[in-house]
Amino acid sequence: MVPRLGVNVDHVATIRQARRGSEPDPVAAVVLAELGGADLITIHLREDRRHIQDRDLRVLRETARTPLNLEAAITGEILDRIREHRPDQVTFVPEKREELTTEGGLDIVRHSQAVKAAIDFCHTLGVSVSLFIDPDERQVEESARLGADAVELHTGRYADAPTRQARMHELTALKRASTETVARGMHLHCGHGLNYANVTDVAAIPHMEELNIGHSIISRAVLVGMKEAVAEMKSLIVAAHAARHLP
Repeated sequence: MVPRLGVNVDHVATIRQARRGSEPDPVAAVVLAELGGADLITIHLREDRRHIQDRDLRVLRETARTPLNLEAAITGEILDRIREHRPDQVTFVPEKREELTTEGGLDIVRHSQAVKAAIDFCHTLGVSVSLFIDPDERQVEESARLGADAVELHTGRYADAPTRQARMHELTALKRASTETVARGMHLHCGHGLNYANVTDVAAIPHMEELNIGHSIISRAVLVGMKEAVAEMKSLIVAAHAARHLP
């Protein structure tokens, strides 16, 4: 199965919020992303609402033709939004107010009680749950024990590796955690820092089901357009999957 491409449109909203105006509209960007081949749409409703707003979640839930994946911290207010809008999937992530972007995976072991309660809450609503974690086998094991449907392995260290040797080291860690994820019966997702230059090796990991990519696609879209930027990324993912199955 070719991995699904989840297009994160947060940074379309970032540009809009720079002027507190109405454009560019993430909803319009989603239409073009879907035309370009997006398999699902990802948005992160942060507590500080620095980019995606409640209105965006509401309208996208009503209009997106592809499944909606909501990234969110585990807070009472966000759980209320999940109950109200019922996205197709929730990916629970850590969140700090001062960070520029998510800096690491959610520590499932440390916060197991809160994570378990959030997973159970979503399941009562019929919402699938993915946990954004570092590629650590202990975190994978705990995610499975708590009943997560999927894990999204944090690819930041892989993406930021300064040398090819370091990148291959991080890729090995991702592969090891991927094997453990599948062995424990969970769906395998990856994301964070993936771009047109580094996505191929991750897309080729066996049993990869979903890649969530945002900043790189939006940056490319500024130059070539949203539909084209998404189509280019999708073609790389398809090619990586095909190459893995060559004799």
